[in-house]
Amino acid sequence: MWHLVCGDAAVEGVSFVLGAECARSSLRVLRDDLAVGPLHDIDLPPCCARAEFWRTVWPAEMPPLPKLEESLSEDARWLADLARQSRAVTVWQGDSAAEQLLLARVAAMLLDSDTELWEVVCGTGDSSGGRRRAVAMHEPQALATLYLPRRVAPERQRTLAGQWRQAVQENARICRWHGSAFHGEDFTRIDKQLLAAISPQWHPLGQAMADVMKNCDGFFATDMLLFWRARVLVEQGLIEAQGNAGEGYAGWRARRVNKT
Repeated sequence: MWHLVCGDAAVEGVSFVLGAECARSSLRVLRDDLAVGPLHDIDLPPCCARAEFWRTVWPAEMPPLPKLEESLSEDARWLADLARQSRAVTVWQGDSAAEQLLLARVAAMLLDSDTELWEVVCGTGDSSGGRRRAVAMHEPQALATLYLPRRVAPERQRTLAGQWRQAVQENARICRWHGSAFHGEDFTRIDKQLLAAISPQWHPLGQAMADVMKNCDGFFATDMLLFWRARVLVEQGLIEAQGNAGEGYAGWRARRVNKT
């Protein structure tokens, strides 16, 4: 059986639960944050539009991300091949929109095949900032108590597959998950949250970003996403910032521009 997790942060806990030998042979990490960026070509190698999006997010002053088209295409082909295998698939999922999208993506890939789809539920079902729990947020010992794999019933799999196809068609820039459904939007809401967290006085940008990350319902806003949006706000003249993007956001200070 394959075990799929979303992001490297979940590897330690899941490996503890499965055991080192099983993890080496069956654990697969999908690193793309599916909750952010265009999805319309994510299953169509070489995934050029999605790769270009991540290059836009990444600071130009930093070393470029390596071989994005290659890594995205590898994931797409590997997932498509699951339907031709007899090996069952278990998706570990919590209240992360990216984890839920991964589950929906795999459900769509396996919909017309005989490959069994299983899930390990690690969330609360509530994606609000104070209650949500992603797989990586559990200590390994606590994660072991949640290891209760359950087969995804055909009707649920069809629903999940439909949700994935709808998300791909909608091609929204951000996909939030609440009420067991995905809700697409552009960057307006997250930009407003970030702008509201930046005061008119100079403060470390990281403090504002951390405030947004803590209170961002529906998806996990990453530091790299928020750092990019902060640079966009600078370009729009809505904030002022001091720092070197090539060194990341740690040394940045920012303040909101008061328009008169």
